[in-house]
Amino acid sequence: MKTRRAAALIISVFILASTAFSVKPYGVGQVRSIWRQFVAALRKGEMTAERLRPYYEELRSPLLGYLKEIRQRVAWAEMAVDPEVHRVGAQVHYLVPLTFEGPRVTYVFSFLTENDSWYFQHLEAITIRMDNVGALPASTFPDVPEETKAHIREEVHWSREVQVFNVLAKDKGKEFAFDFFRDGNGYFLAARAWVPYVEPSRALILYLCWEQANLIGNDVILEKVEDREAIVRLRTGFFRLYKVSAHLGRQISFEDYRKIFETIWQDRARAAGWELRIEYFDKDYPGAECVFRFTRK
Repeated sequence: MKTRRAAALIISVFILASTAFSVKPYGVGQVRSIWRQFVAALRKGEMTAERLRPYYEELRSPLLGYLKEIRQRVAWAEMAVDPEVHRVGAQVHYLVPLTFEGPRVTYVFSFLTENDSWYFQHLEAITIRMDNVGALPASTFPDVPEETKAHIREEVHWSREVQVFNVLAKDKGKEFAFDFFRDGNGYFLAARAWVPYVEPSRALILYLCWEQANLIGNDVILEKVEDREAIVRLRTGFFRLYKVSAHLGRQISFEDYRKIFETIWQDRARAAGWELRIEYFDKDYPGAECVFRFTRK
């Protein structure tokens, strides 16, 4: 769970289903007590599978992992404050600024109230403050940081692409599914057409840097670009996305997910006459930081 994933984290759900967490009708004091009881249970390690009621059952296991990570890394003094509270029907949402992953980020902890019980329902690192739209008609809306928007775009895109991969793999086999992602000819055409000022193989390297930095929102360093060798250092959200988005881990193995990444970039390099070797780094998110080493004969 990294702040840069900002995003996101579409982490859902921890639900507490025990009578020990029963509360009386939910006045202001009772709503505040839900948070205090949750923090106490989390700190004691009492968040077991029975206390989860995820939006989707397949999220139960990964969410237990996220909960364990929070318990191990959070600063309990930050959890002890009275958070901003929003009651929406049967749900109660608590907005809590935390720094356990680095820069301060506001997380949303969502709970479901049912009869006399409450259940931990969702945890999210992206908050779009559409409660602050103001009077209508309105043509401007509350925004989020560029990094967060980049994460949202990538999560929507790759969630869809993984679904496509799984359908193709089931119907046609995995090799057919991987081949679907070979877009090298089109990518190289874009590079030659949009960066026509240099030799085509070099245009691919320059376009790669521009596209990844300005369209995708990744950190890119162009270390070297010559006729027969180029080096690009890339810190990509692609691999962080796999770890912070609980649903992806349930839909595709990390090995197949990484092979999609490699299939795409190897085919793009091939189209422009390069051979590509990818070196991976980053202990927290294996692959999040990588170096592309391009060579030509």
